[in-house]
Amino acid sequence: MKKTISRRRFLSSMTAMGTLAAIYPDLYAMRESATHLIRPPRLKKGDTLGIITPGSGYSNSGDIREGIENLQSLGFKVKSGQHIRERYGYLAGADDQRLSDLHAMFADPEVNGIITLRGGYGTMRILERIDYKLIKQNPKILIGYSDITALNMGIHAITGLVTFHGPVATSTFTAYTRHYFEATLMSNTKTGTIEHPDPGDTLHPTSRFNTLHGGKASGPLVGGNLTLMTALLGTPFDCDTKGKIVFIEEVGEEPYAIDRMLTQLLLAQKLQHAAGIVIDSCDKCGVSDYKPSFNNSLGVEEVFEDRLSSLNLPIVFGFSIGHTADKPTLPLGVTATLDADKRTLSIDEPAVS
Repeated sequence: MKKTISRRRFLSSMTAMGTLAAIYPDLYAMRESATHLIRPPRLKKGDTLGIITPGSGYSNSGDIREGIENLQSLGFKVKSGQHIRERYGYLAGADDQRLSDLHAMFADPEVNGIITLRGGYGTMRILERIDYKLIKQNPKILIGYSDITALNMGIHAITGLVTFHGPVATSTFTAYTRHYFEATLMSNTKTGTIEHPDPGDTLHPTSRFNTLHGGKASGPLVGGNLTLMTALLGTPFDCDTKGKIVFIEEVGEEPYAIDRMLTQLLLAQKLQHAAGIVIDSCDKCGVSDYKPSFNNSLGVEEVFEDRLSSLNLPIVFGFSIGHTADKPTLPLGVTATLDADKRTLSIDEPAVS
């Protein structure tokens, strides 16, 4: 007797077969099991930091030396990835090479923490090939920002490891940046309130602060670079934003592009159910001087206000968390509190063990 199948059942089965969970069963299984936060061991003076280039390579021959000297000035020994000097167009070597250095640093018992030389582009290309079981079995501090958002968000989502949005090895380690780097990564006590940089002491003063919507909320901290956050939508490496304090940073994008990315996040329902939103000052995110995309434009702050102010949750614009000299180290997954009326963000529990 010939069996028949209903149209509804057929479409349902086809949808199930086409889900990413079917394509990446191991990744989704790990993501579902990552219910407990893993705090990596804290750093101590004299520990070894490994430098890797998971995205783009060095801009000039002095970058690697500068990065090593920066970390040594903080009291650390430094171990460079085997392929750190490789180049492949806009990438720091082939995907296999960049992936190999990431795995080697997590597997090396002499390496206590991992920092990237820079961001750039390319980190997304290795996400699906990372050995997340290796990382979960060898939890270590991983820190970087910009393109490194892909690693920070992906590793945190799949393993539950606290990863860190903060300076890269070639960043300007101002007194402000150094303070939060040490307070967050070298102490197993909570960081507390993130103070705003003194505009008179910073190389890149932040814009004025603006409360887009008042209120106070607490929740796990997630986020990173806006371009990468939108690029990871619909993948296993996307971050869960429901009930979270979401931080957003960007650099060098025109206002219409910011609008488009925020709209994409809103269409994907990624911001409506957040607990609160912290927005960076978005350095150089104005209309292009050379060839503006439109004759008329909103300002970048106006774009955030237009797209987000109607959300019924606390939102503040103007923090110094991205492509600025003064930047705090922000731990993904750790509980934070945003008070939009006072324009303060605090880290409420230790990020390291």
